[in-house]
Amino acid sequence: MGRLTPPACLCCGTKKDFTLSKGKDAPAGQSDENSERGNWSSKTDYLLSMVGYAVGLGNVWRFPYLTYQNGGGAFLIPYTVMLALAGLPLFFLECSLGQFASLGPVSVWRILPILQVRDCNTTLADGTVIHTNYSFVSSNNLTCLNGTSTYKEVQPPSEQYWNKVALRRSGGLDETGEIVWYLALCLLLSWVIVGAALFKGIKSSGKVVYFTAVFPYVVLVILLVRGATLEGARDGIEYYIGTQSNITKLMEGEVWKDAATQIFFSLSVAWGGLVALSSYNKFHNNCYSDAIAVCLVNCITSVFAGFAIFSVLGHMAFLADRPVSEVVDSGFDLAFVAYPSALSKLPVAPLWSFLFFFMLLLLGLDSQFASIETVTTTIQDMYPKVMKKMRVPVTLGLCTLLFFLGLLCVTQAGIYWVNLVDHFCAGWGILFAAVLEIMGISWIYGGNRFIQDIEMMIGKKSWWFWLWWRACWFFITPVLLCVILCWSLVAFSPPKYGSVEYPAWGTAVGWCMIVFCIIWIPIVAIVKIVKAQGNLWQRIVSCCRPAANWGPFLECHRGERYSHMVDPHKERDQEIPTVDGFVHKLQ
Repeated sequence: MGRLTPPACLCCGTKKDFTLSKGKDAPAGQSDENSERGNWSSKTDYLLSMVGYAVGLGNVWRFPYLTYQNGGGAFLIPYTVMLALAGLPLFFLECSLGQFASLGPVSVWRILPILQVRDCNTTLADGTVIHTNYSFVSSNNLTCLNGTSTYKEVQPPSEQYWNKVALRRSGGLDETGEIVWYLALCLLLSWVIVGAALFKGIKSSGKVVYFTAVFPYVVLVILLVRGATLEGARDGIEYYIGTQSNITKLMEGEVWKDAATQIFFSLSVAWGGLVALSSYNKFHNNCYSDAIAVCLVNCITSVFAGFAIFSVLGHMAFLADRPVSEVVDSGFDLAFVAYPSALSKLPVAPLWSFLFFFMLLLLGLDSQFASIETVTTTIQDMYPKVMKKMRVPVTLGLCTLLFFLGLLCVTQAGIYWVNLVDHFCAGWGILFAAVLEIMGISWIYGGNRFIQDIEMMIGKKSWWFWLWWRACWFFITPVLLCVILCWSLVAFSPPKYGSVEYPAWGTAVGWCMIVFCIIWIPIVAIVKIVKAQGNLWQRIVSCCRPAANWGPFLECHRGERYSHMVDPHKERDQEIPTVDGFVHKLQ
């Protein structure tokens, strides 16, 4: 008040069609368009953060094995199809949603208040702690691959070291044992790194990712070049994606289900991280091209990582005079048993081992950065004044809390808990949230209405441009996700780690975890319906309409479409608007 402000077109971009508001403009003379929440320092910070979040451990230790198992090169056909039909539509939707409202994954559901806690399960995604922990802990494996004493003749040294020394694994979930002190220290160090990277939010993490997101590609190139020069490398590549490809596998439904599941989880959609990271973009950022670029980088990384992995495994099979199929594995066994064993047979083995495990650490840290930023963004949206003054204490407090929660996973039974969380929480709960997300926005809020919101950011597009996205958002993607969800439930098998069966109470705990993640959605929906006014139908209808403060965060971006919007600076999370209230506003 009392300040001279320039026209909106100077503060918020040059797109005059979208800066028609007569209200207050964004503050001038600041690098951040949104001075209250902040913005990315540069477009590169954002893109590297997105790549670091999307590209994770699954790209290295799951995709190559799935490709080999499901027909080799033939698997790339269903994988690409599922990227276009399920992965990219959801990715673009979430990036657009966060950028449009400049809100995190909980507050952004002002768009549809009945689903306002749809992303509550993202705050429970503590399973990513495990990735950071074990990626770092694996560095202990570097000096003991060669000449490790054997416990069983049938086990290779790397497997014995992983189970007996690194994990000190107990006999089952019911044998908790003690906290493994060196694992706990590694977990602590991992959280110290995360806290240090995030103490200034995106302003600090956006710089850290220049190393953590880029260096894994350097390592992959080094490993691929080294692996390609080894004897037997060609055999490994042939098994992965060459002449051993089996095109007839495409006739099996399981292959398509694996492709859809892998692309869904590989892109990290429905966890809330994409919405959180995109919420710090400037309003007119081209989120469309960003979504396509990050998705392509993610998928190309998966394929590229497979060459680096299988070239070395091919050399291992050559030395052992065994088929490649007998040395290939997935998940923890690939990352901490099979591949380390192959690296141990190379000259200067500790160097290659260090590079590989350091790469895994960085992949885990990148994903963890975004996961914590998701939580802090949610807190910031709810208590902006608190976060502005106490971001560092809140961030460090959150990291400390999650460190203590993660201690269960560094006990002697820790690997069983990791596997249990991964088996339940990282599956159906996220699929269920994704189904609600896309159905809620496309069918209830309105897909065409959402497209108009996107066009306020990236400019008007032709009807033909949106034809594919309409087809996916309205029908193809929701149907695919429902099929995957139902298939996963029907094909459910009790969790087990290797040959170790889980006790009945362990499976019950797993079901309780997933129910705890999901149950808040109907509970909060019921509470909001009860608080609304009118008869039952009117209450439901009012809860399925956007809140009064839904729209672009800055007034200069609202234009005529959102000129009626309640200023979120004055009223953050409004009560659910009633039918009478909406009628009154329309009058």
